[in-house]
Amino acid sequence: MPTVTQPRLHHLALTVTDLDASVRWYETIFDVHFLMDVPHPGGVGKILADPDMQLMFALHRHETNDGHLFAEPTTGLDHAGFIVATRADLEVWQEHLETNGVVRADRADKPLTQSPIADKPYGSVLVFRDPDNIQLEFFAPPQR
Repeated sequence: MPTVTQPRLHHLALTVTDLDASVRWYETIFDVHFLMDVPHPGGVGKILADPDMQLMFALHRHETNDGHLFAEPTTGLDHAGFIVATRADLEVWQEHLETNGVVRADRADKPLTQSPIADKPYGSVLVFRDPDNIQLEFFAPPQR
């Protein structure tokens, strides 16, 4: 039997309440840019990517969206994590987020908030929230 190759994440698809505002936010935070609309039954998606198409987001609007903010206890996505090389990279991201309206707080538990960097035995983590309260994380492995 052939050995399977380890897959890599191709894109992250998220349902949002205000598609245009979310497109602007993800473009600003992640330096990705609009590529195309992808219509689907009951709505539309917008594809954003970096120039090498190594980081891609598909942001979706559904006509039946009830407008509620994201909550982890609901079955489905809990959060999305992105890796960076070092804890110093987390500090740069922390500043970048703050410059772009993601405020520092004791906990990232509301839209557009970020937590302090948490240093754990398995690595360091910076938690933050998008405009729809979707939890995103940057993770730096422990330095050896």
